[in-house]
Order: sequence, then structure tokens, then C-alpha cells
Amino acid sequence: MAFVEGSHHVTLSVAGAQEDVDFHVKVLGMRLIKRTVLFDGSLPIYHLYYSNATGDPSSVVTTFPWAQAGFYGKRGTNQAREVLLSVPHDSLDFWHRRLTEHDVEVDNVEVFGQRRLAFRHPSGIEYVFVGNTGDDRVGHAGYGVPPECAIHGIHGVGIHVATPDRMVEFAEESFFSQGRLAEEGDRAALQIGNAKYGNHLELTVNRTDDQGTWGYGAGTYHHFAWNVGNLRNQDEVKFDIEGRGYTDISELKDRKYFKSVYVRTPGGALFELAVTHPEGGWTCDESPKELGTRFQLPEQFEHRREEILARLEPIEI
Repeated sequence: MAFVEGSHHVTLSVAGAQEDVDFHVKVLGMRLIKRTVLFDGSLPIYHLYYSNATGDPSSVVTTFPWAQAGFYGKRGTNQAREVLLSVPHDSLDFWHRRLTEHDVEVDNVEVFGQRRLAFRHPSGIEYVFVGNTGDDRVGHAGYGVPPECAIHGIHGVGIHVATPDRMVEFAEESFFSQGRLAEEGDRAALQIGNAKYGNHLELTVNRTDDQGTWGYGAGTYHHFAWNVGNLRNQDEVKFDIEGRGYTDISELKDRKYFKSVYVRTPGGALFELAVTHPEGGWTCDESPKELGTRFQLPEQFEHRREEILARLEPIEI
């Protein structure tokens, strides 16, 4: 029987590469675990990976810095919008102080009766810290972030939709929703798969904004990846989705560290069905201690290493 375990990673189109590294590493204290390039298209664009201490599936935020190529996106409705990250419940005061000290504007918001912190990536993408108790994913203590406050990993994805019923129908009938967790005004939260943490799908009704960008463009969400465990199950999930009539779904793509299939949801957000590569995942080209220390290229680009590096924005780690 086909299944979705929970989240795998989230991928964003940001602006500058250096400001992205500084934000995730020096402000949020996340671990840079991989420096490589976008596998699609002909332009050399960084693909940067950040995670908790161990790089668990459901902990990874990845980014494409598009400003150098001059590609900019537009945030709007029918688009994934919020990066929801899980932090220890009693760390919110620490994070409010830290973000403020780093000149990041942060707001206290209440969602489903619980305090959260809302702030933005330098490129404008919306981030939210969600406090959780009992999340056993190990955060990365870096740049002054103590272990007891470090980011556990992904909490979920926030999607803005003009017609929420279609997205709820997709989640409940075709994408392994375990039911609605909460509803409040124009917002609803669903759980995808059986994982205890990292699998929240939050929908916000938005009929005022124009349609947001779906392609690559700085300042916008690109896709949210769900962990489907193994390749056989990935095929079954894909067949089930296609069998319900959602045929805007890709062929299998090998991303070196994982293998992926992509489906455009009726709410506009692009979902990925990801399987970590069985031969090592992140550690197929670097040891666990060395993750993120060397610039990695897929085999088909290796002969262009010097050319690609010369065309990319220099970054200091």
C-alpha cells in the first residue's frame, strides 16, 4: 500500500548566494551540508543545502540564488509561501532576541492558539518558527545558537490558495492526509503521512493577491518535497496520483543525493516525491564530518568545473 512518510526538504528561489549563506548559517545557526549546482537548464546556478545537526530527511532547506542570473519572482496566491520550521517550544524568546539583534524584523503571531515567530529571508520569503515539545530531531548549534534552542527541522509548508476545497480534496483523496489538525478563520492545518513531526500542510485562503510565480525567480518558494521512503513506493504513489487524474507529474529525475518525481497540485504548489539515494545520500561524496566543505558537481558537469566556478558568485563560508 502506497504511503508518504512525512517531509523530506524544501527548496526556495532566493536572491544573493552570500546573503543566503549568512542568513541560514550565521543567523539561524543551521549547518551547511552541501554546495552544488542546479541540475536543470544550462545556467550555472548554486544549489545550497542547510540542515539540522545530522541532515535528517525533514530537516533540510535548500536554495537556488537567482539574482546573479537576473531572475526574480512574485509572491502571490496559489503558491507555497511560508517556510515553517520547528524549534523547541521554550526557545521563542531566545529567537525573538537573536533575530532582532541581527536586524531581522520579527513579529509575534498567534496561530491555532499558539505563539509563533514570523520573519523574512533577505529575499523576502516568509519564515515562521513554530514551537514544539518533544521533537527529537537534533538541532545544529552554530554561531551562538545553543543546542537547547537550535532548529529541529521542518514543521511543514504554508500554502496560499484561492480555492481551498480543491487542495483539501487532493490532500485527503490523493495525497495521504491523516486528517485535519485544526481550523481557524481562513486557515486550516492537515497532517500528511504518519511522521510525528515535519508533516504539516497549512492552507490559507487568499483571494486578494494575484497569482504567484511558479517557475524560478528570486524571492519565491519553488517546491516542497515529501519523503516516500523507497523507489517502489515512489512508483506506487505516482500511479495513485495519476489514477486520480492529476497527470501534471514528471518522470523520475536523479538528483544524485535523492531521486525525485514532481507533481503540480491543484492549489498551485509544486510537490516533490523524494527518495534519499540508497548509496549514501548526502554522504555519497563527503564524509559526515566534511559535509558542505567542498564544491560538488554531478558527473555530467565535472569537466566544466573551472568554467562553472568562474561564473558563480563567490561565497565565503
